[in-house]
Amino acid sequence: MSVGTTQPVLKPLKLKCTQSDCGNDLHCFLQKTQKPRPHGGPCRSCGKDLVDFPRVQARNLDDVRNTFDSLSKELIRHEFWERPFDQHAVNHARRKGRRAMREVEAEKRLRQSVGKARHPREGKQTPFEGNVLFYAQHAVAACCRKCIEYWHGIATGSALTGDEIAYLAKLLILYLEHRMPNLNEDPMKVPPIRRSTKRAQGTDG
Repeated sequence: MSVGTTQPVLKPLKLKCTQSDCGNDLHCFLQKTQKPRPHGGPCRSCGKDLVDFPRVQARNLDDVRNTFDSLSKELIRHEFWERPFDQHAVNHARRKGRRAMREVEAEKRLRQSVGKARHPREGKQTPFEGNVLFYAQHAVAACCRKCIEYWHGIATGSALTGDEIAYLAKLLILYLEHRMPNLNEDPMKVPPIRRSTKRAQGTDG
């Protein structure tokens, strides 16, 4: 994806994390049994066992290609690996620059949204657009503690450790490098979206 290209107007996302499209080999690995909730397993819709969860949950950055390939087999993750970024998200990333996203913003975002043991809006604390890190969180299953638990094997109920934050932040940055390879290292001046453009897109910010 080119950073400088004009972004299309996006339709509201109506996808839920429990949906699947098995006919197109896009699944949901969140198990239906909740108490106790097992970590990821076979697709809840078709029963195919496609992901080696112990391997993913080893959280080995040297094996990140397998981790990303596994994540992309899930419908909700695939959506955020492929969905074009909205223009607000692109502009925000360009204003911050790659260095700030890598050294500050990724960990800051994780600490705010999923770092604590409990969030008052658990499951809804990560928006779908407006910041490329939101896309990244959904793509790598770092959007809420439930997803972090069944994909990365980090139990809910306690604050994330520094090492856990650092690991998830690295996944966000690797996603960003893949999706925005031309992002400047340093911040850029980006003009605000014109009001007429906002009105045409149905946005207000």
